[in-house]
Order: sequence, then C-alpha cells, then structure tokens
Amino acid sequence: MRRPRRAIAKALFVGLLAGLAPAASAQEPHRSILKDKLRAELEVLADEFDGVLGAEIVDLTDSSRVGVNDGLVFPQGSAIKIPILIELFRQAEQRPGLLQERRAVPQAAQVGGSGVIQYFAPGSSSLSLEDLAVLMIVLSDNTATNILIDALGMDAVNRTLREMGFRDTKLQRKMIQPEASLRGAENLSTPAEAAELMTRLAHCELPVSRGSCERIRRILEIPKEGPVRDPVPGSVPIAFKPGSLEGVATVWAYVELPDRPYVLVVMTNYGGDGDEAIRQVSELAYWYFSKLARATPYGTRVPREFLRPR
Repeated sequence: MRRPRRAIAKALFVGLLAGLAPAASAQEPHRSILKDKLRAELEVLADEFDGVLGAEIVDLTDSSRVGVNDGLVFPQGSAIKIPILIELFRQAEQRPGLLQERRAVPQAAQVGGSGVIQYFAPGSSSLSLEDLAVLMIVLSDNTATNILIDALGMDAVNRTLREMGFRDTKLQRKMIQPEASLRGAENLSTPAEAAELMTRLAHCELPVSRGSCERIRRILEIPKEGPVRDPVPGSVPIAFKPGSLEGVATVWAYVELPDRPYVLVVMTNYGGDGDEAIRQVSELAYWYFSKLARATPYGTRVPREFLRPR
C-alpha cells in the first residue's frame, strides 16, 4: 500500500530530528543562556516590586525549576482553595455520592467578599458539593468555600497536605475572618510547595484517581479573569486559581502550552501592585516557554505535527 506523501514527509522529518539528537548537547549552552535570562529577569522583578515577591517556574518537559524567594511562607488568599478542591475529590472516592450531596445555605454561613451565594435568600437554596466547588473556583465564592470546609473538615485538608509532604501549606481559617488573620491563623504556603502541588496536578500524581484528577483540572480550567491569564493567548488552557487579600496577591497556575507546558506560582505581600507583578511574571514565563515550544535541538521551530511525543 502506498503511503500518502504527507505521511512520508513527516516520517522523513521525524527521522531527521532523531538524527539530530546527538547534536542537542551542542545547543545546551544556548538554552542555558535563555534560562539565565529568565532567572535574571525574575530576580529583577522581585527586586523592583514594592513589597515582597516570591515565585517558582517549573518546566514540565525537563523538570527544571527557576525561582526567587521560593522558600518564603506567604498568605494565600483564595489560592488555598485548590487543596480544598483536591480534598473534596479525595473524600468522594471513599464516599460514593458525596459530590451529589446537597447543602442548604443558612444565613449564618453567608459571608462577604467574592462570590454570589451571599446574595441568595437565606435557606431558599441547596447546592451539591460539586456545584459549590465550581463556584468556589470560578467565582471564588467564599460562602461556598466555608460550606465545603464544614463538609470536609479543616483537619482533613491539612492531613492530606501533610501526607503529600507539604509542611508549610496550611488551611487555618475559613474565608473572611480578619480576626483570625490578626491572631496569626492565616492560610499559608510557599512558592516551592504550591509549584510542586501544581506539578503533581499536571502529571495526575495526586491522592485521587486519574478521572478525579482530570475533573479537578477541568474545573480549574473553566475560563476566568486574572493577571496570569492576560499575557497568554486565549487558545492556551490554564488551570489556575488566584488569591488576594489587602496587601497580598497570589496565583497557582498550570499553563498547558502545547509542546512546552509549565507551572507558574507567584506570591506577594506587604503591598505593592501584586496583580501587575503577577502579570509581569506570567509574561516573562510565556516569553521563555514559547521560545522552547516546537524547537529543534538547534532552536528552529517546526510544525507541531512533526514533533514526536515527549
């Protein structure tokens, strides 16, 4: 049987790329220069930020990382809702039907800040736990989050985080509790730990099944606004959750750039324009990874269909 010309061309091109593989090491200095530029620019952004900025960028193709102040502990705002989402699906695998269980919205549970449930008539509605999770992530609904914390247990969320090896990532209070925040009961993480959690999400190496992991990713990919999204083309999916408090801005993100996916975490505190800082770091990361995407060992870009799976 004769092979179509396009298939033959693709086979020849892939063979050519394979033949170039030994030459890849000759180009490592070039890629090292690019990575050094990424690191230097990230450090400049951190130095120039009017406050404290920490960040971690993970190349999911070669597992390399570039960070600044990535071991510092920062308040998380609503980014801490990602561990709550993971815990919901972990428990749902042990308790069939949990995602469909419905919870009423009592007046005592309704809190301000972001979200829409605070505007519901008290006691007039009930929502499934999965629907509450969607509201928690997409609209950052604080009332939905607090209902989920009650349903799952704060201790359970923290126990799962510890079992995953995260010692600095902690859920210590419900949403919109400034008095607890003043006492030091803050929701916390570090850029390094948050980036590791998002890396495991990208690889589906969470304490849930692959099906649950993929559902978690789809929820996080539901379109929403945020400065991490602005520099990245709309055709590129991003699984992310931002967070903010007065003086604090954070984001945990998995950017699904074809042929060069990456994880990006940015955390800021002590004021400054945190959203603009996140936008600048996101722009820098996209600049770097878009140069590596579809690149041959010599830095030439080729059509995606000619590339072998990595």
